[in-house]
Amino acid sequence: MPTPSARPSGIPDRVNVLLLGTGGREHALAWKMKASPRLGELWVEAGANAGLAALGTTCPEAIDVRQMFRLTRWCERENIGLVVIGPEAPLAQDFATLLAAPNRPVFGPSRDGARLEWDKAYAKQLMRSVSIPTAEGRIFDNHEAAARYLESRESDVVIKASGLASGKGVVVCTSRAEAMAAIDRIMLKKEFGEAGNQIVIEERLRGQEVSVLALVDGRTISVLDPCQDHKQVGEGDVGANTGGMGAYCPTPVLDDAQLAQIERQVLVPAIDGLRREGVTFRGVLYAGLMLTPAGPKVLEFNTRFGDPETQPLMVRLKSDLVELLYATATGQLDAVDYAFDPRTAVTVVVCAEGYPGSIVKGKPITGLDEAKEVEGVTIFHAGTGRNAKGELVTTGGRVFGVTALGADLAEAQARANEAASRIVFQGAFFRRDIGHRVLKRRADQPVS
Repeated sequence: MPTPSARPSGIPDRVNVLLLGTGGREHALAWKMKASPRLGELWVEAGANAGLAALGTTCPEAIDVRQMFRLTRWCERENIGLVVIGPEAPLAQDFATLLAAPNRPVFGPSRDGARLEWDKAYAKQLMRSVSIPTAEGRIFDNHEAAARYLESRESDVVIKASGLASGKGVVVCTSRAEAMAAIDRIMLKKEFGEAGNQIVIEERLRGQEVSVLALVDGRTISVLDPCQDHKQVGEGDVGANTGGMGAYCPTPVLDDAQLAQIERQVLVPAIDGLRREGVTFRGVLYAGLMLTPAGPKVLEFNTRFGDPETQPLMVRLKSDLVELLYATATGQLDAVDYAFDPRTAVTVVVCAEGYPGSIVKGKPITGLDEAKEVEGVTIFHAGTGRNAKGELVTTGGRVFGVTALGADLAEAQARANEAASRIVFQGAFFRRDIGHRVLKRRADQPVS
């Protein structure tokens, strides 16, 4: 955590903010920004989920790179003093550069900085060049070459679409047949579209997964409390990979010494590697790591707040988010102090039937008021909207992020599960075991 030297300069007493993104991550960011005395008008995208839309005013302009002139003119008219970019897609389209102005900083890296996320092949090459520990892997843009390589492999592999695939372009394979089927799906059937034009085939790493997010202002790196995400759809970590079924924060699987090691061996080299290529990174650098017997190794980089990791982070954050984001965007992170609630937060994602595959939208939702009555619970919308009658209905696969604070992980998990069970819509389901890896380890320890 940075030591405060002075308050960030140049932040107006009231800052009008444009928030890009329409999901659960953005609802959590908006919820926290609304608590800031510095927030002026909060503008959100058309199509924002019902919870997010209720917190802000809808921007009348399309968030479309082809209509950037209209959007920048609107930002000038409305005196937008900070743009906060939530999802990866606008980062890959270089919204951070296109929307920036001398009086309008942008929280989020340029397209070149975000390449660590939108181009997994590039990220793998950069990690090799600066000696960041990661899985051994090969890059292919030809299906036949990839298939020949798999024929020579004996161990399990992970197949990744190199481009953006909404968190679903990773297939963990336990046999050669599964691996062959995965490259067919990605490269021939184009299950993830253009993202699968190039793939990365990696050795399968084993151990505990952990998410380490850091704020980066171009020169200062500030590591946030670590989280643990749960990607697979089924309890016990089985089934298809998803965008995330839940997360909790902080996780005890990392101690301070390991966090310092990750900062030294992963985060700093990544930012230095970008700097050597002329890229100044400002925003969030997120390292998804596997804690292997040989030490932490990078599975992937993201260049924005994680979803659902943002939800427990925001519930625990005790400081002014507008000030923190502004300081990061303007290179003044070393002038900001911030703190987290010492309690644990657990987010349980309530999903629509069929997720992560095809779903049916428009299912009426009830039980939110009853869910909010559970102590310590905050509910973030993700895939919700209003129908013609004004009823709250489902609009996506991940519908809610039910987040609970507790004195410890077990209490937070129990509260989140109780609240999630009170939300009702046809086909609703969620994992009840978020945090199970740590809770099981503790339960297995002998009583001294």
